[in-house]
Amino acid sequence: MSRKTASTPPAPSPEVQSPENEKLPIATAFAYGFQHVLTMYGGIIAPPLIVGAAAGLKAQDIALLITSCLFIGGLATMLQTLGIKFFGSRLPLVQGVSFASVATMLAIVSGGGGIQAVFGAVIVASLIGLVIAPFFAQIVHFFPPVVTGVVITTIGLSLVPVAANWALGGNAKAPGYGDPSNIGLTALTLVIIMALSKLGSGMVSRLSILLAIVITTVIAVFLGKADFSQVGNGPIVAFPEPFHFGLPTFQPAAIISMVIVILVILTETTADILAVGEVAGAKIDSKRIANGLRADMLSSAVSPVFNSFTQSAFAQNVGLVAVTGIKSRFAVAAGGVVLVLLGLLPVLGRVVAAVPMPVLGGAGIVLFGTVAASGIRTLAKVDYKGNMNLIIVATSIAFGLIPVVNGSFYSKFPTWFQVIFDSGISSAALMAVLLNVLFNVFKRGNPKENPSVFAAAPTRMIPVVVLDALEEGDRCENGKILDRDGQEVPVDTASGAHGH
Repeated sequence: MSRKTASTPPAPSPEVQSPENEKLPIATAFAYGFQHVLTMYGGIIAPPLIVGAAAGLKAQDIALLITSCLFIGGLATMLQTLGIKFFGSRLPLVQGVSFASVATMLAIVSGGGGIQAVFGAVIVASLIGLVIAPFFAQIVHFFPPVVTGVVITTIGLSLVPVAANWALGGNAKAPGYGDPSNIGLTALTLVIIMALSKLGSGMVSRLSILLAIVITTVIAVFLGKADFSQVGNGPIVAFPEPFHFGLPTFQPAAIISMVIVILVILTETTADILAVGEVAGAKIDSKRIANGLRADMLSSAVSPVFNSFTQSAFAQNVGLVAVTGIKSRFAVAAGGVVLVLLGLLPVLGRVVAAVPMPVLGGAGIVLFGTVAASGIRTLAKVDYKGNMNLIIVATSIAFGLIPVVNGSFYSKFPTWFQVIFDSGISSAALMAVLLNVLFNVFKRGNPKENPSVFAAAPTRMIPVVVLDALEEGDRCENGKILDRDGQEVPVDTASGAHGH
């Protein structure tokens, strides 16, 4: 006769235990969310500024493009972080207009298609991307640590020039670009971030980026380096008008070139999902990647209806997750709400836009450097003994940095080629995947011993159980272990190295 035992409470589900599912107080979530918005604000407004100017739009229309991109970016961020069935990775990823599409959009505009052809190409290409997203997600099997480490490191290193440009002033054609006072503001922001990180409480330390931006911006106002006089000019509330620039047009050449962009975006978002998964300690599988990519593509397909462009995950915000240690997707979702409000309230957008670019440059140095450091940490876990992993890492990172250090390297190549390889992230990802397949998947033909001069030298390691058995004064002489008195310590050859 069985006895009734006391029931034990069920263990919390893996989803609850995962760090990205941590619930935060609303005020705290919005504080961290606003910090995410400040981090990516310069990146999300740059594409509409560039494309709008190239299309010859008036200032009011460019402003509408910007608010539309903020609005859609917020909705896309909420879809990606909160998720619905089949859509959204449910990871702390901020979504916004992808910079990878700018070159192609400029080519479409300059080719006479106008911004309507850009919108048409984005819609069709994104729908194609939506169809292939689940198949594309299967390449997660080709992203072991040797590949993800390369990609994450390259993401950080390729973003450093962005921080440098912000530090100089953000606009090379603007007066005062490169002025030492700009670099001084960047340095001051950097110093304040470090001081708050070291001296502040846990909350202050985690909000160090946001607080440093606010403090340095106030100082910049008194120094005459920040201008908030235009904040009151323009409407306070405005809803993005669907198809404000007319119905989209569909040009085959524009669509084909945009499909290439979509493949690049799928590659970069896959890399960002893997990167934020590494930083947050979240479990990443092909299903989760597919859900994230579908959210990307659905957002991109809807964007042109509200006068916006292709959407993708923002790599710089992965750095913010690493710096702050706030891995909750709900904090990023709160940032999505802030982006939607900025899109509906242009006056708030004008306030954020008044933050001097050199101030953001100081924050960028820390954030982007942290992304690279996260990649290096991943690469430290890779086994380099007796294989070709070292040459995979070396070649892929160097190949990825070529377009970063020399932006005109591929200028004589076809546009479709430039779209793919002008991105250091996609260049490094493609090279790392290719070399990993060549050396680690298809191993036939690889030398058994001393595979290459590039292979890492074997690493000497002593099992920890051996160290535990040693005492003060023990030493090795002539292949024997002696204690402090010179007596030989017997070796147990029966139990083996693992001490079984």
